[in-house]
Amino acid sequence: MKVLNFGSLNLDYVYQVESILIPGETQASKDRKTFCGGKGLNQSIALAKAGIPVYHAGMIGEEGDILLETCRDNGVNTEFIRKIQGPSGHTVIQVDKDGQNCILLFGGANRSITREFVDQVLENFEKEDIILLQNEISELDYVIDRAYEKGMTIILNPSPYDKGLEKCDLSKVSLFLVNEIEGYQITGEKEPDKILSRIKEIYPDARVVLTLGGDGSVFQDHTGIYRQGIYKVKAVDTTAAGDTFTGYFISSLIDGLPVEEGLKLAAKASAIAVSRPGATASIPMKEEVLNTIL
Repeated sequence: MKVLNFGSLNLDYVYQVESILIPGETQASKDRKTFCGGKGLNQSIALAKAGIPVYHAGMIGEEGDILLETCRDNGVNTEFIRKIQGPSGHTVIQVDKDGQNCILLFGGANRSITREFVDQVLENFEKEDIILLQNEISELDYVIDRAYEKGMTIILNPSPYDKGLEKCDLSKVSLFLVNEIEGYQITGEKEPDKILSRIKEIYPDARVVLTLGGDGSVFQDHTGIYRQGIYKVKAVDTTAAGDTFTGYFISSLIDGLPVEEGLKLAAKASAIAVSRPGATASIPMKEEVLNTIL
C-alpha cells in the first residue's frame, strides 16, 4: 500500500502582530518570517514525521526550490512535484500575541494542476492505495473521480471550503477531516453532534473526524463515536495545528492503532506543534510525541 498526498505547496509569510487587523486598520508588525507550508505540504511532512512513507504530488513556481528541499529534508518523496513558470502558492499570515492566526491565500502554481498531470501521477498508484486531499489545488473534482475509479481510499480535508467543492462527488470520500466551520458549511448545522449526525445522513459510508479547537476532537464511524480532549499548552502559533493532527491521525489508522489511541496521538502531536512557531518547522517527530509528557 502506498500513500499519496495530492496537494498544495506554499511559501508562508508570517507576520507577528499585537492583534489581528480589522477592516481599515493599519498596524506595524513586530516581526516577519518566511516558512514553507501549504496544507498539502504540511500534511505530507506530518505523515513523514509520524513514520509513514508518503509521495507528494503538486506544482511549484520559479522560486519554489526551497519547497522541494523542505520536502526532501523531511523524508517526503518528491517524484511527482513539478516546477512551472510563475509564482508558487503563498500565504500572508497574521499571528497575534495569543497565537491565533488569520490567513490570506494565493493559489499560484497550486491552481495550475491539469487533468493530464493528474492522470500521469495516478498511473503510478493502484487499488487500496491511500490518497489524501485538501482544497488548495485545481481539478480537485477530477482527482477524486479518477482516484475512486482506481479503487483508492480517499481522505479529504475540505479546507478552505468554497463553491469549488460543490463540483466534487463527496460520496466517494472514505474519511473526512473537518473543523466546526467546515462541518457547518457541509451540513448547515452548528452543534457538533448535529454536524456528525447530518454527515452520517448525507454520507453514510464515510468516517469523519471533527476537530473542535479547545474542546478537542470527535471521531465517528459505523461502530460509534469517540471523543478526545486537548493537551493544554501555551500557544505560540496555531498555523499547522490541524495539519499536524491530520497527519498523525492518518498515520495511526495506517499503523492499525485503536481509534482512541490514534486520537490521543494526534492531539498530543498537535499540542506540541502549537507550542512553537512556524508551520512545517513546528511539526514534531514521532519519537518526540511518544516521549513527551503533557
